[in-house]
Amino acid sequence: MQNLRWKIITIVSILIIFTLVGVYPILAAWKHLPSPGWLQEKQLKLGLDLKGGVHLVLRVQTDDALRIETETEMERLRAELQTRNIPVSKIDLVSPTQFRVEGVPPAQDPAFRQAATEIQTNFDRSASGAGVHTFSMRPNIQANLRDEAVVQARQTIERRVNELGVTEPSISQEGAGGDQILVQLPGVTDVERAKQIMGSPGLLELKIVEQGPASTKEALMTNGQVLPGTDILPGVSGAPGDSGTVYYLVKKLAAVTGRDLRNARPSVDENNQPAVSFSLNNEGGRKFGKVTGENVGRSLAIILDGRVQSAPRIESRINSEGRITGSFTNEEVQNLSLVLRSGALPATLTYLREQTIGPSLGADAIRSGVTASIVGLLLVIAFMLVYYRLSGVNAVVALIFNLVILLGLMAYVGAVMTLPGIAGFVLTMGIGVDSNVLIFERIKEELEAQRGVRASINAGFARVFWTLVDTHVAALISCVFLFNFGTGPIRGFAVTLFIGLISNLFTSIFVSKTLFEVALGRRHQVATLSI
Repeated sequence: MQNLRWKIITIVSILIIFTLVGVYPILAAWKHLPSPGWLQEKQLKLGLDLKGGVHLVLRVQTDDALRIETETEMERLRAELQTRNIPVSKIDLVSPTQFRVEGVPPAQDPAFRQAATEIQTNFDRSASGAGVHTFSMRPNIQANLRDEAVVQARQTIERRVNELGVTEPSISQEGAGGDQILVQLPGVTDVERAKQIMGSPGLLELKIVEQGPASTKEALMTNGQVLPGTDILPGVSGAPGDSGTVYYLVKKLAAVTGRDLRNARPSVDENNQPAVSFSLNNEGGRKFGKVTGENVGRSLAIILDGRVQSAPRIESRINSEGRITGSFTNEEVQNLSLVLRSGALPATLTYLREQTIGPSLGADAIRSGVTASIVGLLLVIAFMLVYYRLSGVNAVVALIFNLVILLGLMAYVGAVMTLPGIAGFVLTMGIGVDSNVLIFERIKEELEAQRGVRASINAGFARVFWTLVDTHVAALISCVFLFNFGTGPIRGFAVTLFIGLISNLFTSIFVSKTLFEVALGRRHQVATLSI
């Protein structure tokens, strides 16, 4: 009786805890009952197919990542040639994976080859005439960069979506070429803002200004040409009340990029206008300090996605702090801070498919799922009571315990209920009943062998125990593979079934046997069992 008392206390405690976590928040939201905030936070979350939201399929333009790498290496070679005083007539980008150097003097050819040694780690060099060298990115480097671009884009989108506060988004790679990303955002209503934040390149660059600002691009050109190693970028005027576009001539090679950022946060400038303050990591701070220390008195362009936001004068060496100012609203500052914190996209994104799912579809699905669950539960209860008589009550109570624990566990771990998850919920009821059927049939066999009631119950549970463990472990392994290799709906089904199997193993063995012990505990002589 002492062991039985502790079993009852354990079962009742677990039932109360999981009822509070899993069932009460649902009833509170439905019937507008009082509920503390910490409990509402644990309320079972609904997936895209039940709650409504946005379904997007994006393609990562991996050629952009290759072009950026090629341009970076091209500018590094240009800077190295200038350092070594090796004159060339032209360095041009040929394709996303190729650039060409022309006009290398024959006398300087050995020195040029020496200067290009480091570039040839990732690029093959071929000579195609006097003083002409073409650098082509190696195929294995191309493949690696494409894969990395997709993975980095997915991770960046995940960080941005998490900062948006979307509950349980689903973000995964798909497509035959592996360059597509599936994004599902349950509960999102401002679709355009979500797309803008996900698709914004978020590329921050700090470059030294060579000339500008100027009202036209032509004013910054020399003989109608842009000077080698420089770019002309548009920007804002910066004059009070003037929102016109001006142009800056800046160095092509950035002193610091968004990869060197440690943090970005909303702030205000000296005029109490919205701005974004940022801090750099150790490596970025070292580079920033070196560049600003060598260029005191010159202007530094703060460039975001190819547009100069401001070009302050460098008064002294700056190590790790900076600020982006401009004609920003408070919402734009919040979005920009979010984008910068999450990191720049390695390539542009194109939207292949967009589907907005309304909550009315989810309401219909929930109504149908609840109806199916209730009908299934009632039929199971009727069968167990008719076929197994009073022992069927034992199975029904254990089944209800199982469903309460399932809801509570899903809410506690933050799992999401989806339409396939409802299917897993219904299937859990079937598995729970199946476990009790195995136990009850074994007990009946023991009773037919003229063993006592108590001995038959103990033998029935003992001999079925390892059978249940084997079947549940095998099903759990299947759930793990479904979750690992599946996407969206399949994962929702796997999660619900996984948790249901664990709770069912507890209720069908521990709870069900305890109920038998409670029923027979106060009876000294037990001659028959209603089964």
